[in-house]
Amino acid sequence: MPKGGKKSGHKGRARMYTSPEEIDAQMKAEKERKQEADGGDGAAQTDLAEDKLPGSGSEDSDDESSERKRAGVEGLIEIENPNRVSQKSKKVTQIELEEPKQLSRREREEIEKQKAKERYMKMHLAGKTDQAKADLARLAIIRKQREEAARKKEEEKKAKEAAAAAARGIDSLSLK
Repeated sequence: MPKGGKKSGHKGRARMYTSPEEIDAQMKAEKERKQEADGGDGAAQTDLAEDKLPGSGSEDSDDESSERKRAGVEGLIEIENPNRVSQKSKKVTQIELEEPKQLSRREREEIEKQKAKERYMKMHLAGKTDQAKADLARLAIIRKQREEAARKKEEEKKAKEAAAAAARGIDSLSLK
């Protein structure tokens, strides 16, 4: 038997599982507590905020609510983190459709690569690249070799025919 005795849950506690109904009841209770902590009516609070500052508009109340949302030390210390980007939602009217789409570095490099390849193919087909010139020179050499080989074949064929004709001529003379 192992040292610890039985293998059971952590420190002998029994495991408890909550039912979905209990979870729903807890969620409702938390919502009610939050509403009571806020002061009950939201309309009464906005009236009080407007009474305190008669010249202030809805912009000031938005700033106050954002300060209230901060929890703990976050409200006391102003953080200057250059890596932290606050996400600001844009309205539909603020979005500019005419603005050109910003491409990533990889996308830009891929497009440049494709354009360079197309330019090279055009130059290659026109015969202006070093590789195209080398290919054309190689083709010219191969054509000359093939022409010479064809010419030699023709000469050999003619020589064989002449020899065969001469042999036939001798054979025909010898038969007579």
